[in-house]
Amino acid sequence: MNGTLNKVILIGHLGDDVKMHYFEGGNCIGRFPLATNEVYINKTTGEKITSTEWHNLVVRNKAAEICEKYLTKGDKIYVEGRIKSRQWQTEEGTTKYTTEIQVTEFTFLNTKKEFEQKQGGFNPQGGEPPRSASFDVPPTTTGEEDLPF
Repeated sequence: MNGTLNKVILIGHLGDDVKMHYFEGGNCIGRFPLATNEVYINKTTGEKITSTEWHNLVVRNKAAEICEKYLTKGDKIYVEGRIKSRQWQTEEGTTKYTTEIQVTEFTFLNTKKEFEQKQGGFNPQGGEPPRSASFDVPPTTTGEEDLPF
């Protein structure tokens, strides 16, 4: 080991459905925002305060397809991954920056589709959604760093 570690663990709710992008050769990326909340009491006023932090999550290939199939806005998920910052140039020449979580493992904590299935309103082909998955995410992928999303 080289003495460093880049690992993130989050439990939160999807802020939107998984958005897919497909590449030549069959690879794909799924992106979605994840909200995590911190709740505390303001010591001066006694007021309960909820602070929401938003994280941009990226899942690749089979993991992306599984997330797209089973997750929708509002679902709760546990994810592990690593932080990746990147930059790109817009068509206007402006430099843009983003920080993302590249997901390497996830566990569905609840899904709306799963709830509907238990209520008798949803029957996915292939049965129950996978509870968790682990995927090897390469540290760099040629060409995808230039994408402005």
